[in-house]
Amino acid sequence: MRQVNFVVIFVICLALVLFAIENTAPATIHIVRGVDIDAPLCIELMISLGVGAVLAWVFSVWVQVQGYFNINPQVQQREMRIQQLEEDVERYRVELEDLQPMLPGTAKVTETEEAAA
Repeated sequence: MRQVNFVVIFVICLALVLFAIENTAPATIHIVRGVDIDAPLCIELMISLGVGAVLAWVFSVWVQVQGYFNINPQVQQREMRIQQLEEDVERYRVELEDLQPMLPGTAKVTETEEAAA
């Protein structure tokens, strides 16, 4: 999968470089009223692509951070449920040990153990 990602990124970058080489004419960018920048179109394109890549990376990191904080309550709920189930299992084990001498099958086992001893 890494090779596929590399090929896709390489092809896109190659296409952008070829596009930039063909578009070297100056262009004017109006940022705010009274602020105009004259630069070759290829430079403006590279800057806008860089800003877009940085914004995509920041958004990706933000989504991962949000996912991390949203998972924590679910993990805590699962841990609490596991702890409750472990307590139930221990309680049932104690109840079973208390009831074991009363079971008819266990009395025979103890009699045969006594006879063997």
